[in-house]
Amino acid sequence: MSGVVRSLSRCLLPAEASRDPGNSKESSREARRKSREIDAMLARERRAVRRLVKILLLGAGESGKSTFLKQMRIINGQEFDKKALLDFRDTIYENILKGMRVLVDARDKLGLSWQSGENEKQGMLVMSWEGRVGVSGVEPGEFQLYVMALSALWADSGIQEAYTRRSEFQLSESVKYFLDNLDRIGQLSYIPSKQDILFARKATKGIVEHDFVIKKIPFKMVDVGGQRSQRQKWFQCFDGITSILFMVSSSEYDQVLMEDRRTNRLVESMNIFETIVNNKLFLNVSIILFLNKTDLLVDKIRTVNICKNFPEFRGDPRRLEDVQAFLVQSFSRKRRNRSKPLFHHFTTAIDTEISALSFMPSRTPSCRKTSKTSCCSDLGDARWHPPHPPPTVL
Repeated sequence: MSGVVRSLSRCLLPAEASRDPGNSKESSREARRKSREIDAMLARERRAVRRLVKILLLGAGESGKSTFLKQMRIINGQEFDKKALLDFRDTIYENILKGMRVLVDARDKLGLSWQSGENEKQGMLVMSWEGRVGVSGVEPGEFQLYVMALSALWADSGIQEAYTRRSEFQLSESVKYFLDNLDRIGQLSYIPSKQDILFARKATKGIVEHDFVIKKIPFKMVDVGGQRSQRQKWFQCFDGITSILFMVSSSEYDQVLMEDRRTNRLVESMNIFETIVNNKLFLNVSIILFLNKTDLLVDKIRTVNICKNFPEFRGDPRRLEDVQAFLVQSFSRKRRNRSKPLFHHFTTAIDTEISALSFMPSRTPSCRKTSKTSCCSDLGDARWHPPHPPPTVL
């Protein structure tokens, strides 16, 4: 490479330099100096590329990939600028209005009665909102028109009963959090908190990359949309991958896909995982299974028996450890070659401490290749102890 650069440098020297011996020597020295600088720069870039840990986030839609990426930004001190905060605010307003529209519609289709006849009018008001064509998010002035109606509807027993039956229709998991905090979010001066940002839902379109440096080790995380329409873009991201974090929403064992309203979401995740884990392209790539939304799984097993959707389950359907073991085994069985270990974590992407402790590069093969010491040992609160055993290997 340096020889090519020196040849080019000589070719590009001014014609006068070739006629004047003094200028020629000076120009040659300058060309050699520049060539050495270029060689040094290329060497630094090669070392940086070798040290780079490139992690691809894969998984079905709504598995928590984008939330995990937002958590990593927060954990590593990358603040959101004012424009980003205002964009999140408008997205949150849209999440609330869309969520309440779904609940009002579900109440009607499920044949549930209004607690108050006045709330029928409030429901009609919310249903009249349709958003602006080609524009995402809702501006504060527009949202203020619906705050009182949203508050009255969320307090209505008919809407609350519809919410308890949310597995029968498509409802974002963040809706309850936002409606419970409507008094704060409904203020004209509202700016989203970090927790609000983690709950904000906006489908990833295309490819999103974020760079982090943890203990002097460079990380590049690549997030791509998980919806079926977005998966053809995954192949554009496979080059130079060190690890794949495969995200699964562990609590969705009783829910169906938004795309076809038939396929079980957990089954869809298992099918995608089977395709990825058995792909020859990833023979030398570490694949780490992140079973996300543990907090929702804890709540769900109290009321929804996993045996209804997975009759092959053996164990106590209300015991968290039994359900988690079944989930891990179900994914592990999708691997044709089990000679390579499968690392897995149970995590909650909206919980900063759990996310920090889950993402321990020293525990993953990708970081062991880069460093013999922990790159992230100081990410979490040292006083905090995880409620579950450390990440396990199958």
